[in-house]
Amino acid sequence: MTGKKKGPPWVFLLIAVAALGGGGWYLLGGRAAADAKGEVPASLLATVERRDLSSKLLLSGEVQPASEQEVKPEVGGKVKEIAVQVGQNVKKGDLLVVIDDTDLLTEKRSAETAIEGAQLAADKDRGNYERAKELFDEKLISKEVYANLKADLDISENALLKSKSQLQTVEDKLAKTRIVAPFEGTVLDIKVTEGLVVTAAASVNSGTELMAFANLSKLLIVTNVNQMDVSKLSTGAEVSVNMQGDDSNAVKARIEFVAPLATVKNNIKGFEVQALIEDSKSPLKPGMSVSMTVPVGAAKRAISVPIAAVFKQDNDRVVYVRKGEKTERRKVSVGLTTMSYAEITSGLNEGEEILLVEPSAIAAKSS
Repeated sequence: MTGKKKGPPWVFLLIAVAALGGGGWYLLGGRAAADAKGEVPASLLATVERRDLSSKLLLSGEVQPASEQEVKPEVGGKVKEIAVQVGQNVKKGDLLVVIDDTDLLTEKRSAETAIEGAQLAADKDRGNYERAKELFDEKLISKEVYANLKADLDISENALLKSKSQLQTVEDKLAKTRIVAPFEGTVLDIKVTEGLVVTAAASVNSGTELMAFANLSKLLIVTNVNQMDVSKLSTGAEVSVNMQGDDSNAVKARIEFVAPLATVKNNIKGFEVQALIEDSKSPLKPGMSVSMTVPVGAAKRAISVPIAAVFKQDNDRVVYVRKGEKTERRKVSVGLTTMSYAEITSGLNEGEEILLVEPSAIAAKSS
């Protein structure tokens, strides 16, 4: 039986190349047709929907006492006694530190001796003056003698007043050697030891800090907010506070202060904001780093789109609405924004389809 005569091998190779070429043309031609029709991958499209939006501002801050004071001596000398310990709670007027008063007691005795001498001199001059006055009234002594005795009395009485004033000054210093709590609070830190010589706080120097003292019944969260976000904050607003790394136990606080003037902290310009912790039994302590969540707005069933779908062109906000195979550039008004979505207050309707990228980006991918 005679079989069919096979063609040469190169014939089959030509047929295969032609088939592949035709298939490639078909595929490329189909994609070109799809691009020509304006098809967009589903991953680059979104639908305008209604959502409940809640915008929050996340801040970091540090816990500080609402009332804190550096305790410094008003008189210099050697620390004789430290009457408290770190962490001790004391009431207003309780003894904190005693400054050695040996030198001041010596000054007091000297002042008392001076007063005694001045008193004797004043008494003597007063007696001379009173006798001279009687004699002068009877014209038995000259006016000059009478005037001199009157001047002697004035001088001695001035010396007596000066001595009494010096004694009062010493007694005031002695009272200041016993340093007491300025208000009810807790000793945070003690900076000195017994026997250390300290200097008094005065206008020419800051004095030696003895200890840090604070009222821990009221704590503040202090943070620095940039100029873009500070306008979103207002006094009286409630905030939620967590220790950094622990989101399980939130503590409520309320904004008490927003600085009217910007300051520079850690080379960053911002506005100081203070929030008062309302829970006196909170686990927060001074010096802790915390995170603070501040609600800045909410919208119920707001017409919204993914924030990636909103583009800025010149001074306008625009989105690209997909209608069939065509794309329409549309100006919109944006309201509340979150990390993921933007509220559209005008320019879009619920259910419309929009692009998540600019049309030029799709064209670049298709080319």
